[in-house]
Amino acid sequence: MSRTIIAPSILSADFTRLGAQLIECESAGADWIHVDVMDGHFVPNITVGPLIVEACRQATSLPLDVHLMIEPPERYLEAFAQAGASSITVHVETCTHLHRTIQRIKSLGCQAGVTLNPATPVLLLEPILPLVDLVLVLTVNPGFGGQQFLPETLPKIRELRRLLDRLNPTAWLEVDGGISLNTLPQVHAAGANAFVSGNFIFHHPQGISAGIQALRQALSQE
Repeated sequence: MSRTIIAPSILSADFTRLGAQLIECESAGADWIHVDVMDGHFVPNITVGPLIVEACRQATSLPLDVHLMIEPPERYLEAFAQAGASSITVHVETCTHLHRTIQRIKSLGCQAGVTLNPATPVLLLEPILPLVDLVLVLTVNPGFGGQQFLPETLPKIRELRRLLDRLNPTAWLEVDGGISLNTLPQVHAAGANAFVSGNFIFHHPQGISAGIQALRQALSQE
């Protein structure tokens, strides 16, 4: 786990300046751009669709890490892949045929990820872990940015780290929700190696670059 990923989440971006902010993220050393897609049905909010992913693709060369909080996600996989998604992550709670969905994502040329809500047990993911490229642990309840980190998710991260080390050690273990200078060391110590951050980066008082650099420095000091 020598390499770590910082993925700014555009859920907290200023959409009137989205292109410029993505360029700033890339210049500051961000690794991925995280895109939260919400449908107002699976989660209580509506965010963005393939058109925004396409706009992001035109603005940056960074991988676009697309997290689908929608149901059914299968209906839109091709649209997001064509829009420029590098990886597509789906929820175990939304997929009746999860293996088929993961296979479809890969057939579209994207990396395939799987995630689960904070209250969903890890055991539901275990059968699919050997097949995925990343596992996303939500450390807040999905639906809105700016929520407080849920410390009770730390055992889940540790459990998934143990499973991935045994079943799929090259898969990324990603976390999203309330990531800051206080929580980043905790989730990193628990075994995560990819970190999504929205508010801390985009609303940092010294700007986006300072937010990304602060997180990177926190990782280097561990």
